[in-house]
Amino acid sequence: MRRALGTLYDAAAWVAAFFMVGVLAMVLASVVGRMAGFNLRGSDAYAGYCMAASAFLALAHTLKRGEHIRVNLFLERFGPKVARALELWSHAAGTFFCAVLAVFSVRLAWQSWTFNDVSQGNDATPLWIPQIAMALGAIVLLVAMADDFVLHIRRRHPRATAEAEAELKLME
Repeated sequence: MRRALGTLYDAAAWVAAFFMVGVLAMVLASVVGRMAGFNLRGSDAYAGYCMAASAFLALAHTLKRGEHIRVNLFLERFGPKVARALELWSHAAGTFFCAVLAVFSVRLAWQSWTFNDVSQGNDATPLWIPQIAMALGAIVLLVAMADDFVLHIRRRHPRATAEAEAELKLME
């Protein structure tokens, strides 16, 4: 199971990197188009879609690597028991808010598809297409956050394991 989750997070990161290259391609195409004297319609919108897809799909991988902004300085001010309780509370709250984000992101994409909502630009892209990447990124982030929460509860998260060892040393 751990291997499958790791593969999911890595796959989302690779797709995010692909969309980051898409941002570069759209910007370069726009610049080259201006230099050549033609307007590439929708390139700015597609660059924005690629940027949003890249950001959302990279969230889970970033979380699992510990690269999100953390409040360790705040947690280190408390004893091990209080710090563990705060860590569990923050992961529970984070999992809840990630679930809300995932539900409403999927709902937004579904409603855009149902109502045939299109972008306001000249390209008239169906909005559910770029919103799918946002919804998938939110779902993978929810899985990663719930995974971290369960690891903390079971004291198997690398940081939780180090905290438990520190607590045992204090008791000795």
